[in-house]
Amino acid sequence: MIATISTGLIVAIIAFVVLDVFAVVFGLSFARAHKAQRAAASGLPAAPRSTAKPTSRRDFFRGSLLISMGVFLAEFGGASLAFLWPSLIGGFGSKINAGAVGDIKNQIQNTGGPVYVGAGRFYVVPYLGKPNNGVDYAALGATTEGVMALYQRCVHLGCRVPFCATSKWFECPCHGSKYNYAGEYKFGPAPTGMERFAIKVDSSGNLIVDTSTKFGGPPRGTDTINEPPQGPFCVAPG
Repeated sequence: MIATISTGLIVAIIAFVVLDVFAVVFGLSFARAHKAQRAAASGLPAAPRSTAKPTSRRDFFRGSLLISMGVFLAEFGGASLAFLWPSLIGGFGSKINAGAVGDIKNQIQNTGGPVYVGAGRFYVVPYLGKPNNGVDYAALGATTEGVMALYQRCVHLGCRVPFCATSKWFECPCHGSKYNYAGEYKFGPAPTGMERFAIKVDSSGNLIVDTSTKFGGPPRGTDTINEPPQGPFCVAPG
């Protein structure tokens, strides 16, 4: 994500530099023309290489206005491009290829933990739970082929929620909110469970996670996997 933002800022900076060069060239041209005009008025011979026409005050202000408008448009365009750049090149906010579903499941089984995809800011977790509390994530498109993608952000104040290898729960280090392996709320100040992204499996068997489409976490009291902590907590209960 940092790389994509930096690329967008570089594009904006390049646009600013181009406009600055244009402004300098215009200013030098105006200065030469004004100097030639003063020389002509005083009866002095003009510089041999100077062919600039006298620049009127109206032309000067017109050029200044055009430069100001160009700078504003460059700033607006650069900021827009920096904002949209991650989506344009496949970063967060776009569809992310998380890899082959079979490989993801094998990794989960071998490590005993979720697969983290930093480019998309999500965890891929196994999920075969039954919907309750009126939330059917399979029908929404948030789970398929026994996996689900959880947004890493805590729904309390937005901290990144790590996975605790001992408890096998997600535990927020900021204020102690805790979620089970399916991202369902268990303890702490979080108002709901963790948010989920829309996912699908393409024709090649790859898991495609749409990070531009996320669903709100399940309400408190949801427990579709009935999984207590498997060991000590990584973050002390608040």
